Amino acid sequence: MKWLSSLALFSLTFTTFAVAVEPVTIRLWPHGAPEKEGFKIEPEAEIKKEKDDGVKRLGNVSDPTITIYQPEKPNGTAVLVCPGGGYGILAIEHEGTQVCDYLRTLGVTPVLLKYRVPRRDNEDPSRVPLQDTQRAMGILRHRAAEFGIQQDRIGILGFSAGGHLSIMAALQGGTRTYEQDAALDMANATPNFAIPVYPAYLVGKGNEFELLPEIKVTAKAPPMCLVHAHDDPHSAAGSALIYLEYKKNKLPCELHIYSSGGHGFGMKKSGLPVNDWLVRVGEWLPTLYPAKK
Repeated sequence: MKWLSSLALFSLTFTTFAVAVEPVTIRLWPHGAPEKEGFKIEPEAEIKKEKDDGVKRLGNVSDPTITIYQPEKPNGTAVLVCPGGGYGILAIEHEGTQVCDYLRTLGVTPVLLKYRVPRRDNEDPSRVPLQDTQRAMGILRHRAAEFGIQQDRIGILGFSAGGHLSIMAALQGGTRTYEQDAALDMANATPNFAIPVYPAYLVGKGNEFELLPEIKVTAKAPPMCLVHAHDDPHSAAGSALIYLEYKKNKLPCELHIYSSGGHGFGMKKSGLPVNDWLVRVGEWLPTLYPAKK
């Protein structure tokens, strides 16, 4: 009988642990995301290409969510992961779930952001995804203790368009274009650090050596770690210029530019040094000392 009691206790403990580390998905807008009146979109679905290139593309996202992947031994740091896709689709695996899997091994709590696509505004394509990012930051800070996260250790990591989004979140976190909900939003929507990976849309088509006017680094910008490949058609100069702005403002910043890798490498294996970019990020994260609130 004592053995049975021990077995029951073990089973209960194991079940509780298993449930605790199951991914948790949260809708960002329980009553519907803010959209222009009359806006309609096809149902959310995987977008397939005629020739399979190994990239899983998620399209037509109208009900954005965050999915929290809890590590076995959380260290209090969380990272909001933003897949790329030109603000048209989400490269949900090699720039999303696979990144989350790796971050969990570091004790980091990865949070996959499924933001709204395709573009709602061609003139300002990041406006709507930024709303989703800001709401996600609010929810994570409200519920930080529930997921073993420290409120002042929540960062953002994004690829390509998601890299651009991570920069906009870091530099324009205080600017809102939606009505806030006190139960879901926080006054401070700025991430505590940012990791833009081959960020796009930082420089103009005619001048790759000058940041676009909306990309403004101020003394309040959070620590940043930039990753890019020299042969990326979305010029690595944009990342270098961001680094120089950080340098001018005497802000903590790290920059990794690899000679080869192109665009969109994410978690793909090529045998090139660029494959170790996330190892470098894992070395950088413990050096951060976020300001206490």
